[in-house]
Amino acid sequence: MTSLLELEGMEFHSNHGCSEEERKQGNRFVVDFMSELDIARAAASDDLKDTVDVAEIHKIVAREMQQPSRLIETVAARIVRAIEKRYPRLEHFSIRVSKQNPPIEGGKAAWSRITVDGGCAC
Repeated sequence: MTSLLELEGMEFHSNHGCSEEERKQGNRFVVDFMSELDIARAAASDDLKDTVDVAEIHKIVAREMQQPSRLIETVAARIVRAIEKRYPRLEHFSIRVSKQNPPIEGGKAAWSRITVDGGCAC
């Protein structure tokens, strides 16, 4: 019984960016977690230990968002590695990190985003 589990719209004020000003002032970031998983065991047991605990996913993401990086690619990859470490049997998931109002010389954009896939090759 394969399903899609999502934790969407996790908001953080973090200090990621290439410029010193971005790292000093920070910006609004939104992180989304999406995972394909077999929920048959959890559905039968009604036990949190048989699924992915979204509260724990939030804690992992929050911890990694506190560590400043120059690139959102680095942040997303770090989050993926931390989730893989905690949930080594998770076959497929993705993390999307969105940065609001990225500094674009001579232009404007609402968001810059990166989506990184993770999971074991089980």
